[in-house]
Amino acid sequence: MKEFELKYGCNPNQKPAHLDLLDGGDLPFEILNGRPGYINFMDALNSWQLVKELKAATGMPCATSFKHVSPTSAAVGKVLPIELKKACFVEDVAALDENPLACAYVRARGTDRMCSFGDWVALSDVCDELTASLIAPEVSDGVIAPGYTEKALEILKAKRKGSYNVVRIDPDYVPKEQEIKEVFGIAFHQGRNNFKIDEALLSNIVTENKELPADAKIDLIVSLITLKYTQSNSVCFAYDGQAIGVGAGQQSRIHCTRLAGTKADTWFLRQHPKTLGLKFRADLGRANRDNVIDGYINGNEEDVCADGIWQNYFTEQPERLTEGDKKAWLASRRNVALGSDAFFPFSDNIKRAFASGVKYIAEPGGSIRDDLVIEECNKKGMVMAFTGMRLFHH
Repeated sequence: MKEFELKYGCNPNQKPAHLDLLDGGDLPFEILNGRPGYINFMDALNSWQLVKELKAATGMPCATSFKHVSPTSAAVGKVLPIELKKACFVEDVAALDENPLACAYVRARGTDRMCSFGDWVALSDVCDELTASLIAPEVSDGVIAPGYTEKALEILKAKRKGSYNVVRIDPDYVPKEQEIKEVFGIAFHQGRNNFKIDEALLSNIVTENKELPADAKIDLIVSLITLKYTQSNSVCFAYDGQAIGVGAGQQSRIHCTRLAGTKADTWFLRQHPKTLGLKFRADLGRANRDNVIDGYINGNEEDVCADGIWQNYFTEQPERLTEGDKKAWLASRRNVALGSDAFFPFSDNIKRAFASGVKYIAEPGGSIRDDLVIEECNKKGMVMAFTGMRLFHH
């Protein structure tokens, strides 16, 4: 297939729209089901690059959940602890521990379920039956992978009344070195960002504490590769092989850090015993359940524990998650990793990161205030590596 006609571009008024290769060659993917749109393909092609690169860097199967051209999370295929299984509602899924790709998907999709509502999924490996069965009940726009087993494809084709978008990508496809993007009639030319992210990038440790264990290196690699495909400015918190908080597209870096930190806090608090013990009504749908959990933790639009309100969601009135509960739980969560796509200009980012359990940091360095940032890390016993490489993505 040399060209694929789209219904429209970013918005319904942007017609005509199509995909092709500038050199007239065959497109490196095959649409196995559905009819993906412009933004679907933006998500698909960015997300595929992320999982392909993350697997190459870690050697582990991985997955990502994308929404509006930024990842909500990315994860490698580590076995989930029981609390996380419960928080992701997969504690009864048989054979999950023996399937790294399925574990990676559960982690990625379960990190920020509100932001992943209507997501695009990318898988580094051939999609198997179990992974497809986990994708099937979620509200999602589509999936891209290097292949699908016969049973997996059957499951996915039945999703969304047969309209679910399923794309198979050629895993050996390598684009040209030069990229071209047009804005307001002006063509922008640049070399592709082929910068390799691996353990070697973490060798320049600038803090007094230089102890960077293997698990922390994996988490920093997860955060940095996630950032490479996140709309900038961006900051990413990672823990136990997955991105647990992504702050994307903010003009101020401290706002990136606050946003990502709040998401990381919410991810940890989803595993609090009080949260795991919530008694939901059987008729409450997945999306509403996720909104209620977020409301229970963060107290957003309504007090879900209040008389006259809790009855809409629960079979019994839940015990409140107090500020004391939150502080005590979060204080026990340490060894979080943090990546930043550009240098931290002020030490306030370090203070906010530390409040969410960050101990390991990777950032480019190069600020005129690097000394103050390093000093703050030293005060808190943190480990920071300067990568020397900015990871802006637009």
